[in-house]
Amino acid sequence: MRVATDIGGTFTDLVYVDDAGNFGIAKSSTTPPKFEQGVINVIEKSEIDQKSINTFIHGTTVIINALTERKGVKTGLITTKGFRDVLEIARGNRPDLFNAQYEKPEPFVERYLRHEVEERLNYKGEVLVPLNKLQLKSIIESFRNENVEAIAVSYLHSYANPLHEIETVKMINEIWPEVEVTASHEVTKEWREYERTNTTILNAYVQPIASTYIDNLNTKLHANETTSQNYIMQSNGGTTTFEQAKRIPINMVESGPVAGIYGAAVLGELIGEKNIIAFDIGGTTAKCSLIEDGEVKVSTDYSIEKSMRSSGYPIKVPVVDIVEIGNGGGSIAWIDDAGSLKVGPQSAGALPGPVAYGLGGTEPTTTDANLVTGRLSPENFDYNVDLTHVRETVQEKIATHFNVTTEEAALGIIRIANSNMLNALKLISIRKGHNPRDFSLVAFGGGGSMHATALAKELGVKKVIVPLASPVFSAWGMLMTDLRHDFIKTYIKRINEIDFIDINNQWSSIETEATEQYTSEGIEQKDTSFVRYIDMRYLGQEHTVKVPVPTDTWNDQLVSGIVEKFHELHEKNYTFKLVDANTEIVNLHVIAFGKVQKPTLKKVEKSGELNEALIEERNVYFEEKGWISSNVYSRNELPTNKIVQGPAIIEEKAAVTVLYEGQSLYVDVYGNLIIDTGVE
Repeated sequence: MRVATDIGGTFTDLVYVDDAGNFGIAKSSTTPPKFEQGVINVIEKSEIDQKSINTFIHGTTVIINALTERKGVKTGLITTKGFRDVLEIARGNRPDLFNAQYEKPEPFVERYLRHEVEERLNYKGEVLVPLNKLQLKSIIESFRNENVEAIAVSYLHSYANPLHEIETVKMINEIWPEVEVTASHEVTKEWREYERTNTTILNAYVQPIASTYIDNLNTKLHANETTSQNYIMQSNGGTTTFEQAKRIPINMVESGPVAGIYGAAVLGELIGEKNIIAFDIGGTTAKCSLIEDGEVKVSTDYSIEKSMRSSGYPIKVPVVDIVEIGNGGGSIAWIDDAGSLKVGPQSAGALPGPVAYGLGGTEPTTTDANLVTGRLSPENFDYNVDLTHVRETVQEKIATHFNVTTEEAALGIIRIANSNMLNALKLISIRKGHNPRDFSLVAFGGGGSMHATALAKELGVKKVIVPLASPVFSAWGMLMTDLRHDFIKTYIKRINEIDFIDINNQWSSIETEATEQYTSEGIEQKDTSFVRYIDMRYLGQEHTVKVPVPTDTWNDQLVSGIVEKFHELHEKNYTFKLVDANTEIVNLHVIAFGKVQKPTLKKVEKSGELNEALIEERNVYFEEKGWISSNVYSRNELPTNKIVQGPAIIEEKAAVTVLYEGQSLYVDVYGNLIIDTGVE
C-alpha cells in the first residue's frame, strides 16, 4: 500500500492506494507545533492497516513555517575574507525603486556571527590564497562560545571548486562534531554569491529543526509498526528519502504545495489537457501555477517573503514556479483604517478556526461567508454549527459598518477574496503573455472548487476540472511522483568556442554523480533516467533562457539545433530574437529521476439518473441575482456523463462545487467534474 500525507495550515490530508488500485482519503486537523502528531492522527482516522504500508510519502510546511516565523536556530557564517557583508549588500534591483525610505530585509545571520577567513579561488576554481586553518580554528571556537547551533560555509567561486569548503567542513567536524554544518557546494553549484550564500544560510538555519521533525515522525511511524520506505516531497516536484531531506532541508521549502501542481500535470496528461492552470485553495492560502504543454515550470529564481515593498530572501534551489497569496477558507474579513473591507492574509487557522467551528473564533472568515450565502451546508461540518451565531458575527463585524444586509456583507467577503485570487491567477497567465482561453483550470484543495467557477468566468477560462478527491489532491499528487534530484552546475562558455570533449565529460560526470546518489538511496541504475537542460543567453545579457537539450554526444549538428531552439524560446519569452548575436552557456542542468512504482488509475463509471444524486433544493445567494433556489447533488452519487445545469451545488466530503447559472458539468470516466464555464 502507498500512503501520502500533506500538512497544510489548517488540515492534514491523507490519500492511500492499495495493491488492487483502490483509493481512500482522510482529513484531520493540523497539530502545531507537533505536526508529526497530526500525521499519525490522520493515519489512524483513515483506519488503514499501518503494517501494510510499504511506501510512505510526506509533504510538510515545517520548513517554510520555520523561515517565515523565524523559528530556526542560531546560525553562524564562515565566508571568504572581504565578503561578510554580501547579505547586506544583496542586489540593487529592489522592487520599490523610488522609495527613499526603503529598508533591505534583515539578514538571518547577525553581523557579529559572520566571520571571514583568508582563502581565495579564481572563477576557474584555481587556488589563489590557501585556506588559513589557524584562523578557521579560532572562528570555530568563537562560534562554540556564542552557542551557535548551525554553521553555514560559503566561499567565493566554490561552485567551480569546493576544495576549501570540504576542508572547512572536515575541520569543523573534527573540532566540534555536534554542530550542524552546511557547505554551499552541497546545496547548489550555481554562481551568484549573494543568492548562493543566502541559500546556504537558510539551509543551516532550518537543518536542526528539519532533522528533529523527520526523526520524530520516523520514530512515531516505527512505533506504530510501519516498516515502509519513507520519502518526502521536494520543491522541485519530486521526492527524496528522509535522510537526504535532513541533509538539504531547504529543498522542502514548498514541499506541500508543489505536489498538487505536479498532480494536475499528471491528471492533464491522463485526460488530454496539456495546458493547465493549477489552482489550490486551502484553509490559509491560495496557490496557483501554470503548466504549458504538460510541463511543470521549475526555476531556481525563487524567493520567500518577496513583495512589492520587499525583495525578500532568494533561495537558489529548484522550485516549481508557484504564486501564493494569503487567502483561504480561514482568511479573516476585516475593516482597515480607511473603512474598506479586506480579506486575509490573517487566518483563523485550525484553532480557533472560523466562527462556524464553534471553537472560539470571533472574526468572520471566507468559510463563514460561504455558509451564510448557502454555498455550504451546516450539516457538512464536523462541528455543531450555530448558523444564527455565524450570521450575527457577519452582521456585527461587517454588515453594520457598510449598512448592508448580512447576505450582502457575506457576498462582499467572497468577492474580495475572489478578487485577491484573481490577481494571483493573472500573475501566472496574462502578465506572462498567456491567453487564459488556451488553458483549463484544475481546481483542488478544500476551497478550490467553491471559488473556481466564478474566477474562471472572470479570467476567461472555458473549462474547469475538479479532480476526484479534490480536497486532498496535493497528497494524491505525491502518489504519482518519482524520486527527483536536480544537478545544476555553472559552466560559462561561448557556444562557438565549445570543446566537445570537455562538455561531454561534464555531462558524464554529473550523471555519474546522480547515479551514485541513487545507488546510495537503494535505486537501481535501470530505474534511473536523465533529462538535460542548459541555461543560455545572448552575449552581454544578464539573465538566461532554459533550453532542453538531447542526451546525445555533442557535435556541430547538435549545437546548431540547440542554438535554433534558444532563439525560438527567447522570442517566446521576450518577444524578440537576435539570430546574428553570439550566444553562451551559463549553466548545465541535469534532472535525474528515480522511477518508483505508481498506482494505475481505475475508471469509475457510474450508471443511474441525476435525481438519484439529488440531496435537496436550497436557496443560494448569487452575485447580481440574490437568492436562487438551486439543486444540491451528492458528488459520490452523480452518474457518469449526465449533464448538470447551473445554478447548482455539488457536495462531497470536505469540499463543495458551485455551479452558476449558464454553466454546466458532467462526471467523466475517472470521476472528475468537467465544468463548462459558459465563456465563449
